[in-house]
Amino acid sequence: MTDVLDEAWLRANPLPPMEAATDKDSRGRVLLAGGCREVPGGILLAAEAALRAGAGKLQVATAAAVAPGLALRLPEARVVALPETAEGGIGPAAAPRLEELAARVDAVGFGPGMMDPEEAGALARALLRGVRRPVAFLLDAAAICGLEPDSIGRHGGRLVLTPHAGEMAQMLGIRRAEVEEDPLDAGRRAARRFQAVVVVKGQHSQVVTPQGAALMVEGGGVGLATSGSGDVLAGAITGLLARGAPPLVAAGWGVWLHAQAGRALGPPGFLARELPGQFPALLAAAG
Repeated sequence: MTDVLDEAWLRANPLPPMEAATDKDSRGRVLLAGGCREVPGGILLAAEAALRAGAGKLQVATAAAVAPGLALRLPEARVVALPETAEGGIGPAAAPRLEELAARVDAVGFGPGMMDPEEAGALARALLRGVRRPVAFLLDAAAICGLEPDSIGRHGGRLVLTPHAGEMAQMLGIRRAEVEEDPLDAGRRAARRFQAVVVVKGQHSQVVTPQGAALMVEGGGVGLATSGSGDVLAGAITGLLARGAPPLVAAGWGVWLHAQAGRALGPPGFLARELPGQFPALLAAAG
């Protein structure tokens, strides 16, 4: 059964009230980790979206070559330079530092702007295994491809995955065509296998739980099919997780925000970087 994610659902599943936050720490602490020399903007888009979704304190961890420029573009964040590979991605030696940073926040978004599935998957597994306190995780892009059920460990039930069709196919070990033929079934299989809330992205995105329940979100228009749009979605959901929203609520509100922002910006031609600026007004109007 698929339910519609509409304003009635939002009212029935509200975000944690901002009035309860007394400082930036209580509004939610976020770690966004990702990026590489070739795609430095992906982690920037995710980071901006997390703040625009209402998170209070932001750290960004990225490849060393990317960090100085990112720090100048994002003065609101603490930016941590990580060891990198010869190709400019985040290297395996970064795992202990990522674990240390992740242990101090409320939510971690890992993967935006990462290009190498093998490297990203290995770091994601190390991070999930190494962080011992309860932290909400979102995995995106290349970080999803090497995920294994036994690496989820204590984070089962606190995990959101945001794959596109190709990444979903790699997660499940099936052909991309099978995902495209029945994306909801693939999403349900992934959610059950990884004990995660899975966002099945598409013209009408769906949010699926490990129990098989699904929410359908009316699409925000073809304009959302643009470079960087998925990074914005990942950042928005991570920001909402940091605010204390459970995975299903954070994913539902994040997908709704993303769609509504696309609808507000209108026909194709807008840039992904313009989406987060729509979030505060949308959140205020939704109550």
